[in-house]
Amino acid sequence: MKLTSEKVWVDHNKELRRFILSKVKDRDLGNDILQDVFIKVHTSINALKDESHVKQWVYQITRNTINDHFRKSKITMDSSNTDLPEIIHENNNAQFEKCLGSFVKDLPLKYKDAITKVELQNKSQSDLAVELMISYSALKSRVQRARELLRKKFKQCCNVSTDKYGNVIAYLEKNNCGICSI
Repeated sequence: MKLTSEKVWVDHNKELRRFILSKVKDRDLGNDILQDVFIKVHTSINALKDESHVKQWVYQITRNTINDHFRKSKITMDSSNTDLPEIIHENNNAQFEKCLGSFVKDLPLKYKDAITKVELQNKSQSDLAVELMISYSALKSRVQRARELLRKKFKQCCNVSTDKYGNVIAYLEKNNCGICSI
């Protein structure tokens, strides 16, 4: 018996709907994505070489379709940041920068110095390593450690949403943080 898109629909639509809703948290959007998935399944069902892998194939199409949606809306699929209501615009970038500045100021000096010169002053890591008379790998570790410390501080104080490149596109201060609203 030849596999048809109708058979795939009958066998997998309920399970895929739950999977999609766990990622997008919006029923209407989830239904739209599910419809897009089955259009893709229908148009490419003949490309499936091994019918025993249909479930994996359909899930890959589903994941790709969800990623396409988030790519278009410039929001990552990270479940911790898909429900943020406040998108950063020109008028609240200054508030975010103030919050970031407070976090950077609280870093230990060697991390603050490394992250400030590399990220804010656009100094190359290799040039800074020479300036500080440390190895390139040691400087890379400092910058990475500074980034990690900043991530932890933001996680404690704010819900942050990023695009697929890691750029902050939205943030919302958590209750009682007080750092960003100072």
